[in-house]
Amino acid sequence: MTSPPVGWRKSSRSAQETDCVEVGRVDDGAAVRDSKNRAAGYFSVSGTQWESFLAGIKSGRYEP
Repeated sequence: MTSPPVGWRKSSRSAQETDCVEVGRVDDGAAVRDSKNRAAGYFSVSGTQWESFLAGIKSGRYEP
């Protein structure tokens, strides 16, 4: 069983915007939730999946 997410934080790039996501830590990965609707829950990914996602962002893979 996975422990609940801890350490939720919002990106510093979001400034005072409310249309953001927050990321929390889980056992071996990350959890993601909508900052304006926290009660809706979250999804979690493994550490390997999260690292791959971050690498994609840094490489520009998701740029329009």
